[in-house]
Amino acid sequence: MKFLSEYRDPKLAESYLNRIHKDIRGSWTLMEVCGGQTHALLKYCIPDLLPDGIRLIHGPGCPVCVTPLEQLDKALAIARHPEVIFTSFGDMLRVPGSTTDLLQIKAAGSDVRIVYSPLEAVRLAQENPDREVVFFAVGFETTAPGNAMAVFQAQQLGLSNFSLLVSHVLVPPAITAILDAPDNQVQGFLAAGHVCAVMGFWEYEPIAEKYQVPIVVTGFEPLDLLAGIHHCLQQLETGQYSVENQYKRTVSREGNAAAQQRIRDIFEVGDQKWRGIGTIPGSGLHLREAYRSFDAEIRFEVTDISTAEDGECISGLVLQGKRRPDTCPAFGTRCSPEHPLGATMVSTEGACAAYYRYRK
Repeated sequence: MKFLSEYRDPKLAESYLNRIHKDIRGSWTLMEVCGGQTHALLKYCIPDLLPDGIRLIHGPGCPVCVTPLEQLDKALAIARHPEVIFTSFGDMLRVPGSTTDLLQIKAAGSDVRIVYSPLEAVRLAQENPDREVVFFAVGFETTAPGNAMAVFQAQQLGLSNFSLLVSHVLVPPAITAILDAPDNQVQGFLAAGHVCAVMGFWEYEPIAEKYQVPIVVTGFEPLDLLAGIHHCLQQLETGQYSVENQYKRTVSREGNAAAQQRIRDIFEVGDQKWRGIGTIPGSGLHLREAYRSFDAEIRFEVTDISTAEDGECISGLVLQGKRRPDTCPAFGTRCSPEHPLGATMVSTEGACAAYYRYRK
């Protein structure tokens, strides 16, 4: 296949579905660990086309959604400083903090800007030596190399007015936490192709072996997802538990070695709090001691900010796959993309937003 349209071919999709219906006899529960995959699954109605015994549940695969509430409050506190140019990808601007969001304080006069790369923020720091430029470094392993490169370049340029507010999370510890939960129901995983394009899939192999669970790396188009589901179910049916790579056109076992090295140079692994879930050991990236001068939390003295979650929002249970979005009493009424209670409704990769768009 050479073109994107081929990965949406309805005849090929039908052939995959026929194979799944023919080959699969058991009842199995799979989890996709990517918000982009969640939206694609619902957009193309794939859960409705699978055999009755096959259940798909949605994992904590949206980086915007799992960014802790207190980290958003830290962003708001920093962005309110008159000397600060606060930069971020656009998907963070409408995510609610405890009282407001970045878009509202931008409307009130704070200098909050959307950028399309952290290197744009480095350029802004060069062009505005009398201002403090902060980039909101959010994401899984996919965005970590770019953020690491921004710090590296800022150091090479001798910029003292550039810093990161870091909220990086890692996928393998999240999968392990789900499998260790006493009420876990997940029997197989679809792993996110873009994360594995950076990190490879060698990190998943010990998890598959230890927990006897199949993990299939897959992409984001209907045929990618159907192939990934088929491979995962076939393993479960035959009692096999390994890591398979469906997304070979993009992913290798080793991943991008140069990107991984850049991440290791700038960041170190540590415990990380996930919004609605809590702290997962070894699941975050933090700036190494040599680069702490680029840490916005330290520079602006916001490390002590701590915020309690809204009790009405069930996004934590949604992120863990324990509740479906449309079972929330506030879904589609008190909580909508225009007036979200939590990040899973406002984020373009959030499960609640996907249900609102495709199932409401």
